[in-house]
Amino acid sequence: CSEDDDVMLVTNSGRAIRFPVPEVRVFNSRNSTGVRGIRLMNGDEVVSMSVIRHFEAESDERASYLKMRRLMAGVTDDEAGDEEGDADTPLPQERYAEMSAVENLILTVTAKGLGKLSSSHDYPVRGRGGQGVTAWEKSMRGGDIVASFPVEQGDQIMLATSTGQSIRVPVDGISFRSRSAGGVRVFNTGAGETVVSVAWIADQADEEPEDSAD
Repeated sequence: CSEDDDVMLVTNSGRAIRFPVPEVRVFNSRNSTGVRGIRLMNGDEVVSMSVIRHFEAESDERASYLKMRRLMAGVTDDEAGDEEGDADTPLPQERYAEMSAVENLILTVTAKGLGKLSSSHDYPVRGRGGQGVTAWEKSMRGGDIVASFPVEQGDQIMLATSTGQSIRVPVDGISFRSRSAGGVRVFNTGAGETVVSVAWIADQADEEPEDSAD
């Protein structure tokens, strides 16, 4: 990471916090204790740490951008969630293009095989050490969050389950939703089966094939 990035931590219970990298000071040695990134609730655990592009935007700009982004993705406005700001504030096309260029798509997958994509602009930049914001609507009964990290539309992911099953899924087949909404079915887990890991597979379409050995 660099000082121009943000760190995002996500917990298994569906909380997320995003803060600038400079808020984590450089320590004297690798065995130093460190500082608090997110304040955990009872039984909660951090399951993901991501580095995403930092971007400064007013709450009204974020709300307006996210409303336009949901419309483009075919998401109804009643899924707006608990975002801050006035979504009806006019957002110039140039500003929308600027925000779109730096947007990260955040993939989130739960233990019961549900998943979604959401915009990095949906996660406000806050100071470290708080309880964060909602990253998943718990009433959707998707189970604990297993993984949450940035992806590109052309990427794929590999899911593995507690019974040894695995599946490779294209990212562009996963629905775009708001930060606090639930997800869609990505993997049909069986009785007593859970997703235990999710691996990112980068888009390899533009890679040149290696020459075969003589």
